[in-house]
Amino acid sequence: MAEQPRGSVTLMDVAARAGVSLATASRALNGSTRKVGDDLRERVLDAARSLNYAPNAQAQAMARGRTNVVGLVVHDIADPYFSSIAAGVMEAAEGQHVLVTLGSTLRRPDREVDYLVAMRGQRSRAVILAGSRMDDSSVADALRREIDIFESDGGIVVAISQKQLPVDTVVIENRLGARDLASSLVDLGYRRFGVLAGPDAMLTARDRVHGFREGLGRAGVDLDSAYVVHGAFTRDGGHQAMGTLLGAVGAGELDCVFAVNDVMAVGAMVACREAGLTVPQDLGLAGFDDISTLRDINPALTTVRLPLEKVGATAFELVASAADRTKPRTRRIKGEVVLRQSTRST
Repeated sequence: MAEQPRGSVTLMDVAARAGVSLATASRALNGSTRKVGDDLRERVLDAARSLNYAPNAQAQAMARGRTNVVGLVVHDIADPYFSSIAAGVMEAAEGQHVLVTLGSTLRRPDREVDYLVAMRGQRSRAVILAGSRMDDSSVADALRREIDIFESDGGIVVAISQKQLPVDTVVIENRLGARDLASSLVDLGYRRFGVLAGPDAMLTARDRVHGFREGLGRAGVDLDSAYVVHGAFTRDGGHQAMGTLLGAVGAGELDCVFAVNDVMAVGAMVACREAGLTVPQDLGLAGFDDISTLRDINPALTTVRLPLEKVGATAFELVASAADRTKPRTRRIKGEVVLRQSTRST
């Protein structure tokens, strides 16, 4: 039988080609909660492929009220932290026959509102907002308003962030992880610390600095505020902040530097090399996140390991189980300190 041109094929054509009822074809192709046997499902899928059939997303959205699409909005698609989270979301979604679309705010917090508006217009089932909250009340208020509209319209919003929004949230224990790292570094014999702190308005960076300071304080070590340098949450931000720190206090005044994420630590390591310093012989260096793509740097980086793919999968699980919730839920994810060659052994 000759193939029909794409666009003229209907679900009825697919059902006829597969020799099943229209209802069975619909359930097989549209992810119905009513199960279709594997043999029937394969017959329907084979018929759809042979006819070049593509379901009408708008028609599906009208029938269901929502499309079977989840939007994932991250701050920086080039940051391996977010790509690891995205991998976790997508792997979890694959088993649910859900499509994930990915958007990046380019580290502009107000863009989260724009994405929510767009995804509401597209009738997306849910949106996952992955990224730190910022100390900006006007942006936060606008986001809360749009979340309320999105959820009132039948959508679901989940955050991977601080517990700042009235939605299900995966909270990463940044403060606790940084506190544990500080204790471990003191146990290694370090006493004179510098911190590459990231942007001051970013709550993730702020939590990690506060936790690190708390861990040092518990060990009886003070962190001089002059040794805390803010910079962009990027490799270049770490490079610039490290250069500023070394220029202000001199390498002889420090024995270890904590960068609040791994990509900043990589930039800091390059700055140390350019300044003629060897890590860890001249200066210890630690990061936070344990990004898998950075584990091959030399020397290997001491850090706080976060199970980022698990973080993404947990966020999707909150989406999938949203019908059962009675109030916003919180899932907390802890990190663990990993000591490597960028810090000396005891």
